[in-house]
Amino acid sequence: MKKLLFINACIRREESRTLAVAKPILQKLAERYEIQQLDLTDDDRLPVTATLFARRGQEGLSAEDLEAGRLVAEADRIVIAAPFWDMSFPAVLKVFFEHISAPDLTFVNLEDGNTKGNCRAERLLLITTRGMEIPTGSPLDQGTSYLKALGWLWGIPQVDTVAAWGMDVTDEETRTRRLELAVAEGLKISEDF
Repeated sequence: MKKLLFINACIRREESRTLAVAKPILQKLAERYEIQQLDLTDDDRLPVTATLFARRGQEGLSAEDLEAGRLVAEADRIVIAAPFWDMSFPAVLKVFFEHISAPDLTFVNLEDGNTKGNCRAERLLLITTRGMEIPTGSPLDQGTSYLKALGWLWGIPQVDTVAAWGMDVTDEETRTRRLELAVAEGLKISEDF
């Protein structure tokens, strides 16, 4: 069975609307994938400092970061659930990427100065909810654009986003409908994910 890595950055845990959207999608994907989860809700990694940067590369990674990087590199598919915070996603997710995105792990530096992705996944799915009326594809949606750039670095050619937006500025009926539409969109994507 192929492997799917689920990266959970839903800081509010069970209260998270993003996690509520992700659960039925992951349940559907579990029919075809063995799912392994990395839960970042209590992650204690610190932002990369000058000292950590000087040790960058596999030899400088902690055992935990090296293992997480290997899980990312070896996954057949990656699903990330992260709410839309401050025009992107929670900092814990960016800090996680800083720790595990390393030469000879998630990408390879080539002699000609270019890089080549080292990840097996052909697709990555971001599941998110946004409080504001910011649709996917808006220049204000920096989460999707960041993950597309990271996908390029890691060699993941397709990044999809499932989002419900306007969660904090609409009435309950509209919120419910938009969450249902996001789940339906995610289930549709899961058919050939």
